[in-house]
Amino acid sequence: MSIEVNGEIIETDEEGYLLNPEDWTEDVAEVLIREHEAQGHKPVTETGWELIRYFRDYYEEHMTHPSMRKLLNERAKLEGKHFEDEKSYRDFLYELFPHGPIRMLCKLAGLPKPAHEVET
Repeated sequence: MSIEVNGEIIETDEEGYLLNPEDWTEDVAEVLIREHEAQGHKPVTETGWELIRYFRDYYEEHMTHPSMRKLLNERAKLEGKHFEDEKSYRDFLYELFPHGPIRMLCKLAGLPKPAHEVET
């Protein structure tokens, strides 16, 4: 499978994950987000974009996506005091990405599909 971005063909797997994470740009993300929303998923907010960029940065530094625990530990603190504990931030992430925040963020950030259960 593939997507077209600015006249360029970008290869994806059957679920829409990029085959080459280095093909990712914000223009590619826009196409992935349009497809994501066309499948009935919630629109990606500015917070969603911040999370997508966080996943890209984390991947570039560690060559893997962050775990749910890492995401909860690092991002909940940055999001503000209205997240008093990890559970409230986890609930917030599932409101943004009900089908699994780690899987969806990996997909939208152009990262490889997580190989195992990562949402716990």
